[in-house]
Amino acid sequence: MGELATLPVFFDLRGKRVAMAGGSDGAAWKAELMAAAGARVDLYEPMDDLGEEMRTVLSLAFAEGRIVHHDRPWAFDIFAGAALAVADCETMAGAQAFFCAARDAGVPVNVIDKPAFCQFRFGTIVNRSPVVVGISTDGAAPILGQAIRRRIETLLPATLTGWAKLAAKVRAEVMDRLEAGPLRRAFWERFSDEAFTRRAPDDVAEADARRFVSDLVATPQAGGRVTLVGAGPGEAELLTLKAVRALQAADVILFDDLVSDDILELARREAKRMLVGKRASRDSCRQEDINRTMVQFAKAGKHVVRLKSGDVSVFGRSGEEIAELRREGIPVRIVPGITAASALAAGFGVSLTHRDRAQQVRFVTGHSQKGDLPDGMDWRALADDHATTIFYMGGRMAPRISAMLIEHGLPAETPVAVAANISRDDETRAIGRLADLGAIVARIGVDRPILIGVGRVFADCEAQALEGFEPGLSAPTGETSRLRAKAS
Repeated sequence: MGELATLPVFFDLRGKRVAMAGGSDGAAWKAELMAAAGARVDLYEPMDDLGEEMRTVLSLAFAEGRIVHHDRPWAFDIFAGAALAVADCETMAGAQAFFCAARDAGVPVNVIDKPAFCQFRFGTIVNRSPVVVGISTDGAAPILGQAIRRRIETLLPATLTGWAKLAAKVRAEVMDRLEAGPLRRAFWERFSDEAFTRRAPDDVAEADARRFVSDLVATPQAGGRVTLVGAGPGEAELLTLKAVRALQAADVILFDDLVSDDILELARREAKRMLVGKRASRDSCRQEDINRTMVQFAKAGKHVVRLKSGDVSVFGRSGEEIAELRREGIPVRIVPGITAASALAAGFGVSLTHRDRAQQVRFVTGHSQKGDLPDGMDWRALADDHATTIFYMGGRMAPRISAMLIEHGLPAETPVAVAANISRDDETRAIGRLADLGAIVARIGVDRPILIGVGRVFADCEAQALEGFEPGLSAPTGETSRLRAKAS
C-alpha cells in the first residue's frame, strides 16, 4: 500500500456525547452532521454569540434532543464523558486553549479551520446511508474534495439507500447458506448490479434475492450471465454510467479491436480481458468462436461483459449473440452506448436532422461479408437530398459509394464529412464534395476506422474548417486534424 496522508475511519457516534463550542455557520454544519450520525451534541456558547444558521439548526434539533444548547462559554468541565470535542474559535490562542483542554481530558479534538489543532478531520461526504462515502484531501484542497463528491454523487443513485438496507436484511441468509469465496461473491456481484440498474427495491426484489441464494446453493454456476455493453466511439468520458458499472462488475471482458485502453482501464482489475476484434484485412475472431466463449464462461458462473465499440445495437452483430445466449438459457442484458454517428455530428458541430436540410437520418453499412457493398441496397432511396446518410465501415468502398449516389441522382456537390478514429486523440476529420469522397478517404487512410456522413447538414462545415489556412492543406485543431481534399 502506498503512503496515506491520513487514515480514513468511520466512527460510531450513536448514543455518544460530543462537547462543542462555537456559534458560527461552520459550527452549525458540524453540529448538524454529528447529530445526524446519532450523537447528542452539547453546545456551549452564549446565546448572544450564536449566528443565524446555528439558531436555525438549534430550533430544528431542539425538540428531538439531538443538540442541547448551554448558554455559557465552554470550560474544563465540559469534556467529561465526551467521545469527541469540536470547536470554532476566532483566535489562535482560543483554539490552542480548547485543543489543550480536550487533549488533556483524553478526548479527540477538532478545531474548525485550524489544522494545527485537529487530531481528526471532517471529510466531504456522499450520503446514501447506510452507505456513506468520505472524501479527504488532508486539508489541502477542500474545493477539490467537493468536486470529487459531485462526481461520486452522479455514480451513486439515490435508491442505493434502499438496496443497502435490503443487503442488511438478507446478509444472514447469505452467510449461513453460501460458502465463502466464489458463491458469496457471485451473489453480492449480482445484488450490486441490481442495485445500480433497478429502481428502489420492493418485496419482489427481496424475494428475488432470496431465490438467487437458493439457486446458488442448488447450482453453483447459477450466477453466470452476459452483459452486452456499448463502449461508445472511443473516448472514455463518453461511456455511460451503466457501462462503467458493468465493467467494474465483470469477471471476463471480451472486447472489440476498436475499444481504447482508457476504457479498459475503468474495468475491474481482476477481470480477465480477451481481445475478440474483427477487422477487415486482419486476423480476426470468428463470430462462432466469440459466441462459444461467452457461453463457456457464463456456464462457469462468470459475469461476462461483451464490450463493443459504439452502440451494441448498431452494426455490432449483437442479434446473433443474443440469440445464441438465449438458446443456451443464459441471462443477457444490454447497455447501450453512444454510436459513432452521434460523435461525428458532435465533432463537426452539426445536427444530423437540421429541420431545414434533413427530414430523416439513415445508418448504412458500407461493406458486406464478401468485402463489397451489400447486395440489395436501394440507392435511389439513399440518394435523397433531404436526408442525412451515415456510412459505417465504408472506407474501402468510398469511391463506389460516391459513384452510386451520384448515378442515382444525388448532386455531385453534396457536402460530405469524413472522420477516422473518431473522438480519439488521433482523430482526423475531412470535409468536401460527394464527387471527391474517394480522394478524401484515400488521404485520411482507408485502413483506419472510417465514418462517412453525406448530406446538406454538413454544408457549413467547409467554411468553418478552412478558416485560417489555405484550402487543400491539413491543419491541427486541438487534438485533431481537419483536412480538405482538393477538387478533382
